[in-house]
Amino acid sequence: MDHVERLLKGAVEELERLLNARNVLGDPIERDGATIIPMVSYGFGFGAGGGNDAKGASAGTGAGGGIKPLGAIIVDAKGARVEGVQGAASTLADVLGRAATAAVERMGNQGKGGGDKGGTAGNG
Repeated sequence: MDHVERLLKGAVEELERLLNARNVLGDPIERDGATIIPMVSYGFGFGAGGGNDAKGASAGTGAGGGIKPLGAIIVDAKGARVEGVQGAASTLADVLGRAATAAVERMGNQGKGGGDKGGTAGNG
């Protein structure tokens, strides 16, 4: 099982490198007398496993992740403030979330004999 331990150790070392404030708060940008500091949210998951059988030892890993812009800290002559992201990035995530929820609810209703009650994602 040394191979699994090595895989996990490598994954944890990479996580330590990634998990720091610099990756959540981006490099400050100076523009027109203001300092803008981008903020993002990111998440990921990973797994590793291994085993031994008559053919020998085997191991594997898998991972996935995503990043979402949240907004920016703006420091200018008016002071400091946080402004959230508005527009396509956040709207698309919201629409996809509502669509997935509606699809799961429809599947649940069909399984209970309730049928499709119509409607669209986002109404509610």
